[in-house]
Amino acid sequence: MKTKVKQFIFFNLILLCYIRCTNDSDTTLPIVATYDITDITNTSAKSGGIISEYSSSNITARGVCWSTYENPTIANSKTSNGTGFGEFNSSIIGLSYNTTYHVRAYATNSAGTAYGNDLSFTTVIVNGNCGTISDIDGNIYNTVTIGNQCWMKENLKTTRYNDGIAIPNVIDNYAWGWSTTGSWCYYNNDTSNNYTYGKLYNWYAVNTGKLAPEGWHVPTYMEWVTLINNLGGNNVGSGVLKDTTLWNSPNVGATNRSGFSALPAGFRDFDGFSGIGYSGNFWSSTINYIPFPTSIYFQNHNTIIYYNETDGKNSGLSIRCIKDL
Repeated sequence: MKTKVKQFIFFNLILLCYIRCTNDSDTTLPIVATYDITDITNTSAKSGGIISEYSSSNITARGVCWSTYENPTIANSKTSNGTGFGEFNSSIIGLSYNTTYHVRAYATNSAGTAYGNDLSFTTVIVNGNCGTISDIDGNIYNTVTIGNQCWMKENLKTTRYNDGIAIPNVIDNYAWGWSTTGSWCYYNNDTSNNYTYGKLYNWYAVNTGKLAPEGWHVPTYMEWVTLINNLGGNNVGSGVLKDTTLWNSPNVGATNRSGFSALPAGFRDFDGFSGIGYSGNFWSSTINYIPFPTSIYFQNHNTIIYYNETDGKNSGLSIRCIKDL
């Protein structure tokens, strides 16, 4: 009799365990929400999501999915961002410029796949242009539109301010290094460099506010930052900005996908000229740390964009102008 009771209790314990295990299984879909879209560039963006810990059972896959249509699913493009509950971040890549996309976070368990709210965003416009522009010397420049900015896609070549006053061409290194007025030069004082690389200017020329053609200006530090952020940030930005033919090997990451065609025109300082083929150096019109103006430079051996706060005002750097808004 006791044996039969034990068998009955054992049987019921097994049955109870079975019922509980069945009830705790993946019978309901996860609860998931989509994070806001951030860091939007011409070909990428960031999002992510959060999965409630009160969702049913284990999460075996999670990420975001996207499409040009509303309510994308995992049958469309998607990321894979691990497993489990909680928050996750996603990088959305391989997008087309000036295109509207819809994004949803997703989470999968054995009951199926659940989706968060649908969010939309539009990638940055690139490779348009705002026509050609000429300076007071009659040099004609092509342009490129990136986001809401329009840039010259060639380095400045003018010998005069936009009011017609001549800018001195300073050849001697000592005179260049101690000048306190606007000056320009060819790299290595070689006129053959002008056609491809334009001229190098000191910051005193920039600071006149008259160096760019009418309706244009030398970009501020923040205008450079906007450009670079639109193209993926300073760790990768030079790859999509650099010309693909004129930089010395290895010219890491160079695609010029932006159409900006940044050139390795080198620079000039107290010691003379350096860096042609290896570095592109551009003035901003901003002083962030007195007394040094801020410049931006790229190199051939990586995709990083550097912000330089230590260039003296007598450095000779290239100029890319941006159109007034």
